[in-house]
Amino acid sequence: MATPIKHYLQFSDLTAGEYAWLFERAAAIKKKFKAYEKYHPLADRTLAMIFEKASTRTRVSFEAGMYQLGGSVVHLTTGDSQLGRAEPIEDSAKVISRMVDLVMIRTFGQDKIARFAEHSRVPVINGLTNEFHPCQILADIFTYIEHRGSIQGKVVAWVGDGNNMANTWLQAAELLGFTVHLSTPSGYEVDQAIAGIRSTDSYKVFKDPMDACRGADLVTTDVWTSMGYEAENEARKKAFADWCVDTDMMRVAKPDALFMHCLPAHRGEEVEADVIDGPQSVVWDEAENRMHAQKALMEYLLLGKVAG
Repeated sequence: MATPIKHYLQFSDLTAGEYAWLFERAAAIKKKFKAYEKYHPLADRTLAMIFEKASTRTRVSFEAGMYQLGGSVVHLTTGDSQLGRAEPIEDSAKVISRMVDLVMIRTFGQDKIARFAEHSRVPVINGLTNEFHPCQILADIFTYIEHRGSIQGKVVAWVGDGNNMANTWLQAAELLGFTVHLSTPSGYEVDQAIAGIRSTDSYKVFKDPMDACRGADLVTTDVWTSMGYEAENEARKKAFADWCVDTDMMRVAKPDALFMHCLPAHRGEEVEADVIDGPQSVVWDEAENRMHAQKALMEYLLLGKVAG
């Protein structure tokens, strides 16, 4: 009987054991990259990248990463593909997955990527949806491990919108045994049902972002207005005014706390320049690590656990 295809549509799609393997592989693959060591396990493999939401980091990290693993890339934008418009998503999935080995999709609703995966003959990776951003949290946790060791038992403070990043942090906390301190403005809370987590044991909610940051090992945030919500921009600026990560918030976190942001960042809105450009910020390592973590993910989805 054929082994079922493994997709990566949300963080909870993999086990804690699989993540331990991925973090180990990401470190090994990054070491090769830094040493200019050629490593081509995905020679003759092709990644199709489908973008319905524009991106800098997602495109560069996946494209450069696939080339570095010896593979090739087909890049499709909304104008080229229009999932579900020119033809049904199910038909697109059946066609595209007969021609490539791996598909990465960055789109709006999670339902689109789920339907595509259901009819795909190859692994599908979520490059971002309105609901989840698993590749980013994969990179974020890898970055934390690089700087501070295991994230198990630690506290991650999420300050800002209850968005796809917040949802994914909650899934990660439940799976990997850490706690998220959530602070969002009223009306922008995380919906536990959408986040897809079973209990409230792995997170705590705080009205005051300062309280959420108190004693945190990692403080992280995102833009106030995610892609697709631009019409709400002015209302969000007012609602989020007190949710700017500043030096006071970092001061109440642990002395060795890190700051992360998935970028692009708006200095003076969700984060002060002194924080994102300060000594506790690891945002540039975090951005680079998208590539290394995704290389480990692509290798695993296509080849399983390989040594090398």
